[in-house]
Amino acid sequence: MPQVRRLFTFKLSGNSYKVRLFLSMLGLDFEAIEVDMRGGEHKRPPFLALNPLGQVPVLVDGEVTLADSQAILVYLARRYAEASWLPLDPLPLAQIARWLSIASNEIQHGPATARLITVFGAKLDAALAMKRSVAILTYMQSHLTQQQWLVGERPTVADVACYPYIALAPEGHVDMQPYPQVSLWLARLAALPGFVPMYVPATTA
Repeated sequence: MPQVRRLFTFKLSGNSYKVRLFLSMLGLDFEAIEVDMRGGEHKRPPFLALNPLGQVPVLVDGEVTLADSQAILVYLARRYAEASWLPLDPLPLAQIARWLSIASNEIQHGPATARLITVFGAKLDAALAMKRSVAILTYMQSHLTQQQWLVGERPTVADVACYPYIALAPEGHVDMQPYPQVSLWLARLAALPGFVPMYVPATTA
């Protein structure tokens, strides 16, 4: 019997998108189950049984149930991907762990928060979110001037983890023009086999 793989997701969530993106890049079939975040489905007992923190995404892969986008990327990389996506050599592994931390901290509190304010009307400090966005993008611009990918010479889960909220930064009114190397990095990732955009354009009959 084929293994059942389900991804509990929210279409406007960058964290959900990074998992959907990596699943597509790995060519793994899955069923996407949209969680009604606006209706509070993520805070009700059936979903809380999957993730007591009430957050998307959640991956159910056979008998494995796993929450947190960074953790899911690590799981998928070690279980299904080529070793280059998450090498176990001490230095690159540590460097990838650092970028996963940046995705959850500097990027989350910078570009992702700026987008929360403009797209979802979150009552947060817009000036602070913009200051943090400039700081992390300035750092990434410098880093990517020296290399094409965040770690090493090939794409890794670090790139997938950091991609969504950097790509979505303009939705938070973050100006990307001062960061041409970051924009080139975004384009390189979007050119990889299996890439899917976050938003699927509407089709007309």
